[in-house]
Amino acid sequence: MPDAVGASDGVSDLHLLTGPDAGDLLAAVLEPSGGQLVSWRVDNVDHQPGDSCTAVYRVQVRRADGSTGEERIGTCTGRLPRGATVLEDGSVRVAVWRFPYDPWLPALPSACDPVALARLLEDVGCGGGPVRYRVRAYRPGRRAVVEVTGAYGRLFIKVVRPSRVDALHQRHRLLTDAGVPAPAGLGFTPDGLVVLQALPGRTLRDVLREGGDRAPSAQAILALLDRLPPQLASGTPRASWAAKAPHYAAVVGAALPELAAQASELAEEVTAGVGSGPVVAVHGDLYESQLLVEGGRISGLLDVDTAGPGERVDDLGCLLGHLSVLAQIDRERADAINRLGAAYLAAFAGLVDPAELRRRTAAVVLSLATGPHRVQEAGWQAATRARLDLATRWLHPG
Repeated sequence: MPDAVGASDGVSDLHLLTGPDAGDLLAAVLEPSGGQLVSWRVDNVDHQPGDSCTAVYRVQVRRADGSTGEERIGTCTGRLPRGATVLEDGSVRVAVWRFPYDPWLPALPSACDPVALARLLEDVGCGGGPVRYRVRAYRPGRRAVVEVTGAYGRLFIKVVRPSRVDALHQRHRLLTDAGVPAPAGLGFTPDGLVVLQALPGRTLRDVLREGGDRAPSAQAILALLDRLPPQLASGTPRASWAAKAPHYAAVVGAALPELAAQASELAEEVTAGVGSGPVVAVHGDLYESQLLVEGGRISGLLDVDTAGPGERVDDLGCLLGHLSVLAQIDRERADAINRLGAAYLAAFAGLVDPAELRRRTAAVVLSLATGPHRVQEAGWQAATRARLDLATRWLHPG
């Protein structure tokens, strides 16, 4: 679905969608159906300074029949999707929608409809009959993941923009044909649904936070990356984590102006003198929640949407950066997580330039400093500051 023209003017849009005036937008969305806004909170915000701002809200609604319940409502400014409901006051235009009717993801309503899901699974040879579903992830305008249980067992439905669905399905086929333990693609629809196999194991994140299993070795991680098919390395390389550092610094600065200077200085240091390595096939967003583990071995590689040409050091830095942030979050298991991270760092530093690895890791941690505000975490200001300090320590160890 193409975008309409129009760009965000930055911080004012962020304030509009996260400040008290957002309630007026939400009330206007509910009014045509007779709904009354009872309460609301921001659930997720994605700010792209100078381009757009998207927010999703958890809303308590009193319906026309007197019942009450929770709904999700999405809004965005900047480049608006054609066909969306648009509210404007003469100076600001905001697209609004009620979940699951995301205008960028036209297949999402079908992924949240048990009858449509049962029909889809029958069409792709995965049985029919009643199904149950649960929305596992939703990034407005980008993607959603729905877990489905029925006669076939457990499956996952990934919802993406229609323009991306065929390439995603082919990427899953390419990876599984190469022996990579990615979920097998079982079928897709032109409007943006991909049916994916469920894989055994628990995420490495769960393994680390719950204990009771062994983490894979650094050698197992490297062997997995070596199995990525070389065909993925063709085309334009993805921007490195270092190259994206100024963008993430701007996002932090817009959300928390008192940290703008620190974030900007970090980005400058990350990008100064950054090198570039050979272009190879990479995962593109490799971290502990993308790795399934069973009995100490890697049993699955998830979210391969980002797989393509890039630098190996970026995948390695991504994993290290996420592990170090996880240690900040989970204080009880921080020592064990940091020991694993240190073992990975020692192994990875023998294969790539150690200083470059630290720069990329710092850049990843800087990108994760935007996370607490994005998900509206309680105490997000302190968490953001802690992640900027962690990025600094990656650049200046000891």
